[in-house]
Amino acid sequence: MGASQEDLYEIRTKAPGPAGSLPLTRDMLLNAPSGELFGLSQNVGMGWSPERLGGKQYLILSTQGGIRKEDGTPVALGYHTGHWEVGLLMQAAALELSGRGGVPFAGFVSDPCDGRSQGTDGMFDSLPYRNDAAIVFRRLIRSLPTRKGVIGVATCDKGLPAMMLALAAMHELPCIIVPGGVTLPPEQGEDAGKIQTIGARYASGEMTLEEAADLGCRACATPGGGCQFLGTAATAQVVAEAMGMTVPHSALSPSGQPMWEEVARQSARAVTAMEARGLRMKDILTDGAIRNAMVVHAAFGGSTNLLLHIPAIAHAAGLHVPDVQDWTEVNRRVPRLVSVLPNGPEYHPTVRVFLAGGVPEVMLHLRRLGLLDETVLTVTGETLGTVLDWWEASERRQKVRELLVQLDGVDPDDVIMSPEKAESRGLTSTVTFPTGNIAPEGAVIKSTSIDRSVLDSEGVYRHRGKAKVFTTERAAIASIKTGGIQAGDIMVLIGRGPSGTGMEETYQLTSALKHLSFGKYVSLITDARFSGVSTGACFGHVGPEALAGGPIGKLRDGDLIDIVVDTHKLEGTVHFIGSEDQPVSPEAGAEILAAREPHPEMKPDTKLPDDTRLWAALQAVSGGTWKGSVYDVDRITAALEAGKKALGW
Repeated sequence: MGASQEDLYEIRTKAPGPAGSLPLTRDMLLNAPSGELFGLSQNVGMGWSPERLGGKQYLILSTQGGIRKEDGTPVALGYHTGHWEVGLLMQAAALELSGRGGVPFAGFVSDPCDGRSQGTDGMFDSLPYRNDAAIVFRRLIRSLPTRKGVIGVATCDKGLPAMMLALAAMHELPCIIVPGGVTLPPEQGEDAGKIQTIGARYASGEMTLEEAADLGCRACATPGGGCQFLGTAATAQVVAEAMGMTVPHSALSPSGQPMWEEVARQSARAVTAMEARGLRMKDILTDGAIRNAMVVHAAFGGSTNLLLHIPAIAHAAGLHVPDVQDWTEVNRRVPRLVSVLPNGPEYHPTVRVFLAGGVPEVMLHLRRLGLLDETVLTVTGETLGTVLDWWEASERRQKVRELLVQLDGVDPDDVIMSPEKAESRGLTSTVTFPTGNIAPEGAVIKSTSIDRSVLDSEGVYRHRGKAKVFTTERAAIASIKTGGIQAGDIMVLIGRGPSGTGMEETYQLTSALKHLSFGKYVSLITDARFSGVSTGACFGHVGPEALAGGPIGKLRDGDLIDIVVDTHKLEGTVHFIGSEDQPVSPEAGAEILAAREPHPEMKPDTKLPDDTRLWAALQAVSGGTWKGSVYDVDRITAALEAGKKALGW
């Protein structure tokens, strides 16, 4: 219990209460719900002046994590740097609101870190967290019935998509996203993506223990913001801005710096203006806004995880949910324009993309190509076309682009390229959706980031080789570290989709293959998903997943697999074609797989939580990963009713 202290017993049993009186009226006492009246008592009980209770109430939600002292030093750590400083954004927004006569409220739903949970049981909760957090955010919004608008502050892989899902469903409220920004790269060292491969590189003799310890210490060079590469966190920020859910030029701002903090104040002003004009989320999120987000995603070369999140946001907004055909059509029309980690060709960190002009600069190029719907409204209250007109002539655009030259000696037009320059540099469109007898429902590969040295002169990737089949990620990474994987192998990781692991993210594998000298000569096929920083010949989201009877779950060691991906036409196939001794046609291969039993070692992970098993079942009934892993209440209810009738309940 600790040593006794006399002041522990200085206890009060009464207090005078806040001074002043509530600004009540006769009409309020006669007609207002008791909750609204008691809410005023709660507000002054927390120290808010009774004289300032009459302002409009706004809710600020965030994914803040950890406990910081006022000087920023840690009292308790957060899960990741991405949410470490967002409390400063909340504070800036709140002060702006209160300074304008408003009454700000704040709530928190912290988020996990996919980097921290790579290769651990924590990954089983990563994707399911998104739906759960969105539910809690929506419940918090509805639990403050007097709020006039909502500001959502978030930054990373699942927290920001969860916030976007929550606000997208608030059709009748003015809402706005404040992206949490990015961390800076070290002056000398490695980014947060590459640093996650120190184990594999050390095991392969490609770095020393001292190098790993030194580089690992400096990778997160500043204490806040998402990682320095265009992974899922950065891509989600870009997509939020592309949808019109943020103020202009807010995605990828450097965390903790004045321009970053100003975004919060701008957002507070914008949400009050939306409320005054009667603008709601249903006015901002339209089919045109979703389409613009897909176009910008393609132009940036964004994370494949947004193929899960953009459809989910569209579903929450009650809009058309894009399918594979929509994605393919967009990616065939839209050139990749951004040179950034991890795609290249030059590996610029995300802060340089911000200084090169960020989302609005990319949109200027897309507008000239006629690829954007400029009539959509943004949270500024202006159309996208008006916003881009402002950006093109703005002092801000000129100054940030000049800063990139002054600070880093980098030409902004080498980071965000014109379509002509991008084509001359060999940039190809972002994603391809291969099919085949292994993936009859399809798969996805970020084809633009396949190493160009393994493409033929026509930009086609071809790989025919023997399968090495794994039923756990742990076994797969152990094989990489111990020499079990060699150039020319085709790794197949099965049973790691929603039903097996909650659709774990396998960056541990993809990052090792990217940063090992022989990795570009290895292909990976899985029903799991990848980190946004993943690159190379990695095929994920294979459907049907193995544990739902997908043919991928019937592959065996030594099976001959034939892969073809055309990075220009965005076409591809992934086929089982027998064995080296007895090759067969893809059609015959499909018949062989249909007759096989599933892999004997494949099963749901024994540590899969019941929470995740429930998520997997609900999202499967709702259309699965290709529909965004959402909860479609109508379909779930219909399935339950049908099941009850079948069981005689």
